[in-house]
Amino acid sequence: MSDTHTTHVLSLSRAEGAPLDPPPQYARLRAEAPISRISVWGGRATPWLVTRWEDARTVLASPGVSSQSSRPGFPTAREEAAALPPGYFFGQDDPVHDTFRRALTREFMVRRIEALREPTTRIFAELLDGMLAGGGPADFVEAVALPLPSLVICELLGVPYAEHEFFQSHSKVLIDTAAAAEERIAAHEALGAYLRQLVEDRRRQPADDLVSRLGAHVEAGTFSVRDAADVGAFLLFAGHETTANMIGLGVLALLAHPDQLPRLYAGKAELANAVEELLRYLTIAHTGLTRMALEDITVGDVTIRAGEGVIILLNSANRDADVFDDADTLDLARANARQHVAFGYGIHQCLGQPLARMELQIVLPEVFRRLPNLRIEPGRDVAFKQTSAAYGPSFMPVTW
Repeated sequence: MSDTHTTHVLSLSRAEGAPLDPPPQYARLRAEAPISRISVWGGRATPWLVTRWEDARTVLASPGVSSQSSRPGFPTAREEAAALPPGYFFGQDDPVHDTFRRALTREFMVRRIEALREPTTRIFAELLDGMLAGGGPADFVEAVALPLPSLVICELLGVPYAEHEFFQSHSKVLIDTAAAAEERIAAHEALGAYLRQLVEDRRRQPADDLVSRLGAHVEAGTFSVRDAADVGAFLLFAGHETTANMIGLGVLALLAHPDQLPRLYAGKAELANAVEELLRYLTIAHTGLTRMALEDITVGDVTIRAGEGVIILLNSANRDADVFDDADTLDLARANARQHVAFGYGIHQCLGQPLARMELQIVLPEVFRRLPNLRIEPGRDVAFKQTSAAYGPSFMPVTW
């Protein structure tokens, strides 16, 4: 059965005038070929492409699939992609994945993240004050969307914010699917070296921060200094780049749907639900999640054989009309918005999702409360990260 499906060439290009919607090809695939072959690496590999919500959850929850990119034929963005070290645990299988995730789960519990709400609110106010003091127009990405999660993740990890330009530049390379292999290796090594030194410093002089607690795991023998540094490097870039994109996209979506703004101020529960709907509607995962079947698994009417790669399009799954009524419409009052898979699904779903939710709940209502006349600068266009694994604006000229 798995060899009879048509092989498609996937396009990441979005429709003209619809930068907040997934590529139109995805809707056609959901309707006509929800599980089909896709050509990658110039046709040298044909992994499966999953586009529907139910099928996405089936694959992501299956114990018969692997996240380990070092497996031969794993559907990475580049054929020559290097294997991820253990500390980049999102790309590992158990027991390695479980060891690292257990060590970090407490750090991202809602209670601990809530303790960051006050400093996050203060940081955001200071950034907005700085943007306003400049008189406008301003690039919202540079002024607010990128530095906010950078400052917050620095506070959580214990990384001096004076180093933010260093880790921002390297993290952009790591998630840019167009970057050359040597650029990505160099970025990874630079971040790793920086974090290894910071872990060693905190082992000698611990503080109340996550890097110090990573150092404590080294002392306990849970993992090595290199592993602790890689965990820190991964959290450092994942914790700011992704949320920065979502902040920018969230503001753009609300500028395009001003009738939805009252939902941000209707109450705590309504605000939380509005954020879930924005996560569903905007889904920043631009290139999907990748897996490899370790055993034959049946998904829908397809048998995916052991050794075959799978790409799961989260932004397509979150527009599945079989699950979300009028799925291409932004509805901040949507009753089942939290059923989205924007953070993935199963044991590998995003560990930092409470942090992302908290930041969005602070930023989105406050930016429109303080800037009720916020708008894109007339005559200028927003630029988007077309080749990044995490989609979002790279330049967002605003005035108020």
